Amino acid sequence: MKYSYNTNGTCSRVIDFEVENGILKNVRFTGGCHGNLQGIAALVEGLEVEDVIQKLEGIRCREKPTSCPDQLANALKEIL
Repeated sequence: MKYSYNTNGTCSRVIDFEVENGILKNVRFTGGCHGNLQGIAALVEGLEVEDVIQKLEGIRCREKPTSCPDQLANALKEIL
């Protein structure tokens, strides 16, 4: 199933992704640090949603209370 998540408090604005049988696929960030977010997307592709949440939840960007990876974790928690 395809999802789109509007981020909050980060440079990226939207995260689009798919979840199939509990596996994360086709992660795409709009906005933000393009190279870093491509790397994050590549690293989480094919992982179980719960594992991605555990790895990314709580990561902060500088003085912000959240980050693009943390926002992806929030998006995944929301669909569970």
